[in-house]
Amino acid sequence: MAQTAPPDAALTAAVTEIAAEMAAETERGTVATYIPQLACVDPNQFGLAVVTASGAVISAGDAEVAFSIQSVSKVFTLTLALGALGDDLWQRVGREPSGDPFNSIIQLEAERGRPRNPFINAGAIAVTDALLGKGEPVEAVAGILHFLRGSAADERIAIDEAVARSERSTGFRNFALANFMRDWRIVQNDPARTLDVYFQQCAIAMSCRQLAMAGRYLAWDGRTGPGAARVISAERARRINALMLTCGHYDGSGEFAFRVGLPGKSGVGGGILAVVPGVASIAVWSPGLNAVGNSQLGSLALERLAARMGWSVFADG
Repeated sequence: MAQTAPPDAALTAAVTEIAAEMAAETERGTVATYIPQLACVDPNQFGLAVVTASGAVISAGDAEVAFSIQSVSKVFTLTLALGALGDDLWQRVGREPSGDPFNSIIQLEAERGRPRNPFINAGAIAVTDALLGKGEPVEAVAGILHFLRGSAADERIAIDEAVARSERSTGFRNFALANFMRDWRIVQNDPARTLDVYFQQCAIAMSCRQLAMAGRYLAWDGRTGPGAARVISAERARRINALMLTCGHYDGSGEFAFRVGLPGKSGVGGGILAVVPGVASIAVWSPGLNAVGNSQLGSLALERLAARMGWSVFADG
């Protein structure tokens, strides 16, 4: 998609206006309660950060507050697993939208243990298992953090250990998914070892600013900015973006594509990473979720931002 980055002044005005509009919204969704630590988060928070081609970070609201990125982490572990295994990864996970809840086990049983895509829980667990390989969980977690810190240019990014413990204590469905896939040899490690990595990656805490910075390589064809150092190949960046567009919001992916028109990945912590190819990397956060588990205000804010800036990938360049 050929796009020209808008003047930062226009973008600053749009970001400021949208943050004010979100502050006035009364329908804010419901925080995730099945992970006890997430149930404690104040639902009145909202943050938005945009990184432009010039390297400017334009933000508003609670953009510096760290939150649990949860399933947004799946974008980064997919990137790392593709780097380690290449296209062999697709033997263990598909590339199609699921149409089912993110933690569904029904589809796995019908499709012989191979998850439909890498962004539902089963698919992400399979990706994490592939990334773990024959190594140790502590090494895999360290590698994920190293990649995120480098991509975001911020060494402060860390795991929220309280959230990780909360994930482990309530992750019964994820244990069931991992064990079912182990039976089909999709998961090849002890499920407990794989899930140790998975729970920690989901518990990584980042602010909107950090998350938008970390996503830059997806906005600029595998580079952290125009002409900057290459993180992954342009082809791989485009394919990850395609999966984000079609599968990044669980069974709300079609609605997000229809309303926002950008590649994006959500998490039940209320964060969303979105990409405007060639133009910007965006992160938004508001803890209240809609009926399909995506941030209520985050989705609305991105819809308004894309409309005001003409950023849909389906718009004329």
